[in-house]
Amino acid sequence: MTASTTRRTTAARSRIAAVGAIAVAGALLLTGCGDQTEGSGGSDTKGSGKTNSAPLFDKLPKDIQDAGVLKAGTNAEYAPMEFQEGGKIVGVDPDIAAALGEKLGVEVEFTSGNFDGLITALNSGRYDIAMSSITDNKQRQEGLDDKGKKLGPGVDFVDYFVAGTAVYVQKGNPKGINSIEDLCGQPAAVQRGTTYEKALQDQSKKCTDAGKKAIKIQPFENDTEAQTRVKSGGAVAGVNDYPVAVDLVRKADNGNAFEIVGEQVDAGPFGIAVNKDNKQLTEALEAAVNAIIEDGTYKKILEKWGAETGAIDKAVINGGK
Repeated sequence: MTASTTRRTTAARSRIAAVGAIAVAGALLLTGCGDQTEGSGGSDTKGSGKTNSAPLFDKLPKDIQDAGVLKAGTNAEYAPMEFQEGGKIVGVDPDIAAALGEKLGVEVEFTSGNFDGLITALNSGRYDIAMSSITDNKQRQEGLDDKGKKLGPGVDFVDYFVAGTAVYVQKGNPKGINSIEDLCGQPAAVQRGTTYEKALQDQSKKCTDAGKKAIKIQPFENDTEAQTRVKSGGAVAGVNDYPVAVDLVRKADNGNAFEIVGEQVDAGPFGIAVNKDNKQLTEALEAAVNAIIEDGTYKKILEKWGAETGAIDKAVINGGK
């Protein structure tokens, strides 16, 4: 389920003009003043006018406590991880985010945008987090481009899932593609800015180093366009995250459009991206991921979406290589 926006509340601010008994009275007045928006009950939220009994609420930065909302950027085109259904953003990531929100005592509000712009939007302050099947790697942690040039400050990741790259082809595999190595000299479709575009680039270099033709990489703005290219025969294969490819094969044309070839490669962690200056939020999210793993909520979510192969045992900060 997508999270709805909650009303921001502003604490009343009073000037205490004396000390002793007057200061005590002033403190009592502050407790009773301000917008008395109802929270979930429990301890006072330190001036926000709300109360909240969520177990990890106190770990959040105060601005997020006050807002009651965690703004999340995503690219909702990766069923079963995140996609749109009936006008809502649903999937593994939104369900995990909602469970994290329960532990943290805030709503998580998803907004969909272009995948390759999520980290830039996060660091500009548009989002508090980016959660969109983003592979945690050193390049993104350090804000580097494919050639190692510094592009920005990078981000921190809270790892919550593991997946690799899969190659999918038309049903029946008319071109006889059996692995990513078979794509030398062939057209292959992919979404721009993804780690699996990098997987194709790396494999293409291996092709040319071995005296073979480079892969004819066809990058698209969104994954739906890449899938359509493969389905039409304009590309012999597409590459995607393994759980996304599995879901695509199962659902597209009732299972009659595509099939996966070979094994998943380059398995690595998916992470929730957080601005590097927001260490408190990073640590709060790490605690929340571990909490839903420990109470069994995490496992139930993955089972619901058929994504159990990506389960982890414990959250890690910046575990990618």
